[in-house]
Amino acid sequence: MPMDWIMGLVGGLIIGSAAALYLLVNGKVMGASGIIGGLVDGSGRHEWRERGALIAGLVLVPGLLALFMGGSETHLSGNFAVIIVAGLLVGVGTRLANGCTSGHGVCGISRLSLRGMVATVFYIGAGGLTVVIFKHLLGVI
Repeated sequence: MPMDWIMGLVGGLIIGSAAALYLLVNGKVMGASGIIGGLVDGSGRHEWRERGALIAGLVLVPGLLALFMGGSETHLSGNFAVIIVAGLLVGVGTRLANGCTSGHGVCGISRLSLRGMVATVFYIGAGGLTVVIFKHLLGVI
């Protein structure tokens, strides 16, 4: 089995386990956009330590692993305008969909949530369509 597949499997198991533990301990779905959104709009102010710790873990752990394992090859565009616009569109999309890949995809599908399944189908489809348009047709990325 290729190492990329093994690392993807391990990463998926870790994310799934973290989501299950978060649900068991807090009784809440571990949706990253909702956790960040609660800090930004102030609705999660009373849980800022917990939310901040989760966000720090999402950022620091992959960074430390990349540092200790020698990093990995990425295919991120060198066009910073594209990166900024893409990030803003992802943020707007997660607010419109009332969730993100961790909330709808990981937690929603595992709880057999129809809303989570429908949202996942739409954001995977939108992502694929975006790649076809911007990479293959327009050559922007």
